[in-house]
Amino acid sequence: MKKIAVFASGSGSDFQSVIDANEKDPFCEIALLVASKAGIGAIARAQRHGIEYIVCEKKSFASSEEMGEKLIAELRARGIDYVVLAGYLSMVPENFVRAYPDRIVNIHPSLIPSFCGKGYYGINVHRAAIEYGVKLSGLTVHFVDERYDNGAIILQRAVEVLPGDTPETLQGRILEQEHIALPLAVRWLTTGKIVKEGRKVSILP
Repeated sequence: MKKIAVFASGSGSDFQSVIDANEKDPFCEIALLVASKAGIGAIARAQRHGIEYIVCEKKSFASSEEMGEKLIAELRARGIDYVVLAGYLSMVPENFVRAYPDRIVNIHPSLIPSFCGKGYYGINVHRAAIEYGVKLSGLTVHFVDERYDNGAIILQRAVEVLPGDTPETLQGRILEQEHIALPLAVRWLTTGKIVKEGRKVSILP
């Protein structure tokens, strides 16, 4: 069974969705949580489920490359096969991305290429979607490369933007879909169902 490391920066609800799906019908070993700072909700979730965690804060390193080297060492020591960014709000170091080509996935709360890139995270994404006046928003699970929200798309789910929506109400409905989509994508990834050819991704039956 493939081992994954999950990276998170907040409450860890997306992390929890993967935990719950995997406990119900196992498809991987969740071997490590990498938290971007101490005291976040994701750490409490890891502790409740007996998942090892480490805290890796950018401010603790002299450079992004140094942080990448630390992460590579930690993951290699545990035999990690894949990395899942689940509400991780930092750009992962380039040397880390190069060490895990096509083995890092991220979930983003919009239909990429809309409302993505630097500065588009959390509630900012939903505020921008409403201000623009789009009728559909949603989520994207994609591979990670050296640029923000740029890697090949694995799956997307659309969510209608309703009259009277606030950023918070739209965020809530998209989050419900994230909790379905992310475990599914991780299942595909860890069970060898994903075929990637350039930017085109297909899913084996």
